[in-house]
Amino acid sequence: MQSATSRTIGLNMGPSGRAIAQPMDVDLLEALYQHTSLERVSSAQYLAMSLWFLERELRGFSAFFKKESLSEQEHGFNFAKYIIARGQSVFLDEVTKPIQEWSNVEELITLSFQMEADVTSSVQQLYSMAERLNDTRTTVFLDPVIDEQIKAEDEMAYLLGKIKFANNDPSALLIIDNELNI
Repeated sequence: MQSATSRTIGLNMGPSGRAIAQPMDVDLLEALYQHTSLERVSSAQYLAMSLWFLERELRGFSAFFKKESLSEQEHGFNFAKYIIARGQSVFLDEVTKPIQEWSNVEELITLSFQMEADVTSSVQQLYSMAERLNDTRTTVFLDPVIDEQIKAEDEMAYLLGKIKFANNDPSALLIIDNELNI
């Protein structure tokens, strides 16, 4: 007589051979891949922004955007880990070359705010899709992501407001740079 552990049990398996408790909808999986790519593109863009500020001796801004770059890289990694936890393989798209020139600080910060808004929109679309598919695992995964993303968007909106108020005045920009360097 065979024990239950030695019998062949019919498990769902992902493409990597990992056991999965709930199969993943292919459209949701594709959307998760796209979002992972968006996080990676954001990381590269923030790195380019950090370097742009460093070239202009604005070390506070540079440090802020370096931190943002690392944060986006970590977000992308967390999405990849989630995809693997769901028994799927991770496929990484090519990261597009980031923008590296801006005419002024406000233009750069405006792009940063738009990037955060785009990431928020992407996460909200993922959440809606997961809800429609009754994929509770994904909605639970996304709950803290949405909270963190709303905070990141608010922080970038605040920085954009300060930059707009500074109106490209070098003295005001140096004060903001000093605040960011803490």
